[in-house]
Amino acid sequence: MELGSSSIGPCFKAANPPVRISKNTNLTLTRGSQRFPFRVSAVSYKEFAESALEETRKRVALEPSPLQERYSSMTGLDGKTQLQMLAFKSPKIRLLRSMSIENETMQVFDFAGFMEPEYDTPIFCANFFTSANTNIVVLDLNPLHQLTDPTDYQDKYYKNIMSIYHKYDEMFPWGGKLTAESIKFFSPLVMWTRFSSSQEKHNALFSAFLEYYQAWLEMTIQVKEEKEPSQVRANREAQHKYLTWRAQKDPGHGLLRKLFGEEKAKELLRDFLFNGVNEMGTKTFIDYFPEYQTEDGTVSDKRSIIGKSFETRPWDSNGLFIG
Repeated sequence: MELGSSSIGPCFKAANPPVRISKNTNLTLTRGSQRFPFRVSAVSYKEFAESALEETRKRVALEPSPLQERYSSMTGLDGKTQLQMLAFKSPKIRLLRSMSIENETMQVFDFAGFMEPEYDTPIFCANFFTSANTNIVVLDLNPLHQLTDPTDYQDKYYKNIMSIYHKYDEMFPWGGKLTAESIKFFSPLVMWTRFSSSQEKHNALFSAFLEYYQAWLEMTIQVKEEKEPSQVRANREAQHKYLTWRAQKDPGHGLLRKLFGEEKAKELLRDFLFNGVNEMGTKTFIDYFPEYQTEDGTVSDKRSIIGKSFETRPWDSNGLFIG
């Protein structure tokens, strides 16, 4: 089914939200030649989640997801690491969920939004890792349908909001290699970056997070329900394929295993973070990605089978995939 040339972009103007600064500002500072250490506690990803939910409640009737009863908080195997989870839904949004992990040496923030299959809106994706020495950030509106070739889907959702990415591209440059397999799940808007902690950059990250989220929220509000059964099935399978990939190959698996054990890590991945992988379809990882099958029929642990990676950004300034 053709999606047409109409675009969500012109229907709204990307917001310019105020920058919010954490009350604890013990970030890396310099005075003359003296350097003060960065404290992980200076970053408050709780504010990110609260701000996104506040924006959502202004325009959408949110209610707790059934997942909230099962998942709210956990303590790590070390007795110190704390994990907090939130889960909501709306008539259009199948799952809006947040996970934050915090201990004395790091913070992790994972915030995502998944639509019901009657809507083809991209998947909101924010994955942030902060330690005393580095930050690793992925912020994107992951495409539901592949964008490696020009499509009406790209025109509909991305063409007119590329300015959001360009607002931050100098401060947050490309973070290094991404495999050819994983790049299929990212859009031209993706902010994939690494940086040393500073108050300026954390404030800018908060601003970028809100702008990306507001753009996604506007899409969810404006999108029309798909009535064509074949397109609903295509949307459902596309989301299931995405969930299947993430549940199997998400780079956070190792950290979850270290903090909570392998059994609990798999449960969190499949039942909370990428909820729907067991319910939205019956295809397996090998069904979608047969190149990962080993001789004994199991899934290869390799991150990439193709062996190709992108060391620089594979899209031009207009969002065209150039490989």
